[in-house]
Amino acid sequence: MTIFMFLFFVCVLIQPLWSATLPQVRKSIALPDLYEASIAELQAGLSAGHFSSVDLVKAYFARIEEVNLKGPALRAVIETNPSAIATAEALDIERKTQGPRSALHGIPILLKVKRPLDSVLYHTYVTVIQDNIATIASEGMNTTAGSFSLLGSVVPDDAGVVKRLRKAGAIILGKANLSEFAEFRGNLASGWSGRGGQSTNAYFPNADPCGSSSGSGIAASIGLVAVTLGTETDGSITCPSSHNNIAGIKPTVGLTSRAGVIPISEHQDTVGPMARSMTDAAIVLSIIAGPDPNDNFTLAQPPVVPDFTQALKNDALDGKRIGVPRRVFLDATDTDISTAFEEALAVLRGLGATIVDPADLPSVDEILASNNETVVLDVDFKVQLNNYYAGLKSNPSGVRSLADLIAFNNDNPSLEEPLGFTDQSILIESEATDGFTSAYFSSLAADRELGGALGIDAALQAHDLDALVLPADGFTTVPAVPLGFFSDNVTIGRAGPETVYPAPGVPFGLSFLGTAFSEFDLVGFAYAYEQKTRTRLARKAFPAAIPKTQLIDVVMFTQ
Repeated sequence: MTIFMFLFFVCVLIQPLWSATLPQVRKSIALPDLYEASIAELQAGLSAGHFSSVDLVKAYFARIEEVNLKGPALRAVIETNPSAIATAEALDIERKTQGPRSALHGIPILLKVKRPLDSVLYHTYVTVIQDNIATIASEGMNTTAGSFSLLGSVVPDDAGVVKRLRKAGAIILGKANLSEFAEFRGNLASGWSGRGGQSTNAYFPNADPCGSSSGSGIAASIGLVAVTLGTETDGSITCPSSHNNIAGIKPTVGLTSRAGVIPISEHQDTVGPMARSMTDAAIVLSIIAGPDPNDNFTLAQPPVVPDFTQALKNDALDGKRIGVPRRVFLDATDTDISTAFEEALAVLRGLGATIVDPADLPSVDEILASNNETVVLDVDFKVQLNNYYAGLKSNPSGVRSLADLIAFNNDNPSLEEPLGFTDQSILIESEATDGFTSAYFSSLAADRELGGALGIDAALQAHDLDALVLPADGFTTVPAVPLGFFSDNVTIGRAGPETVYPAPGVPFGLSFLGTAFSEFDLVGFAYAYEQKTRTRLARKAFPAAIPKTQLIDVVMFTQ
């Protein structure tokens, strides 16, 4: 697909108070507030020796401990990395003896422990990655897509993006919860997995975090880690970025490697950063983008991967033409969102953009009526998941195919089919497919044409546009920036057995859409809007969901 969504939010560093017990020389040093700390701020403190990567890992572990299973029980993180402190120690020594490898050196990251369109959102670092992104078993973590069917399985290698992160000096802090099998199991609530349970939004108790990269969005939103990675097939980075007041980038399929990622579809899956600012998201994308011989889609990307941080300019929107595809996309928009969107258009005009309104997609009605995406995803999932299972070195559950997975879930209802979370209709629908038939190839070709040449690209060309813009919530699944928050008197709705949406104070975002491999421009547009509005800073998570541990609490015990 050629749709790209960008969700971004502003980050600010709030200076903490220092304990009187610290040595006098330390009292004048302002350590970054981990709720908003940026990669640059963390790197500055690491380079100055104000704290170490070990301190940073310990602080993030303590913050996770406070709110993950205790207190509000956000269930954002499925597991932490038992090797993270040892890795941090080695990177601290390397920093002292050789200097930092990159802007991510010593920075912790969470991985997603995925969903289907192309988009972007708004030196040592700690990262949490999603639980469907592979890490070598010897490090002590699982790769399960939230399913007990993969618990204890041994992957053949790190995922392609993980290799790039490690090379850059990043620390894999742990695996984030997600919608099981990237929300491709059945009609289940976003953010639920058998292993991780129901994850929830930090902006209102039990609010829907959206999915499938739910845990990644929650963790980034309240500073459980520096940055996170998510995966997307159709909205799984952009929607949780929108709901959790952060920046997310859904890259063009083929810009980042999917090797080692538990798949849905090679034609739509992509891996991208989720962070508290467009700046941090751009830093991470610059690291993880690039060709990988283990993912042939990446070999078709442009020959030079840009430094996406060079797109971060306040005047990026000046002189640009931005279109509003109202038809279908804005037909049933919530009042809070529509009001904030119209205000956003005024901001874009103030930043020098010409707004072309409407600039509808010629194919939008056909896209809405089409079943092409479902046909493609159902076939791809069966074929590619079976290949993933076959490629494992071992799997204690004995599951080796999609058919085995369906049976495993039915045979283990206490683990995989608790009350309210029993459905696996998508798995069953996928298992019933017959492989790469003529109907499959017809649907694949139509899907590409409707989304590209007759869709996004057609609208851009017809109106001589640089990008399109829409609210991130709704039919769109592309990059977004924080746009606003639901009002305090909004009617609370039911999202799942244990979750609600909408709800007072829950965020929503703004999406910038463009043609394939136009991330550089879209990042710039998102950044300019983010810097002008600073929407992320307008509201914090509800008090119980804000961890109290700060670097000062760790550093004071290491002096």
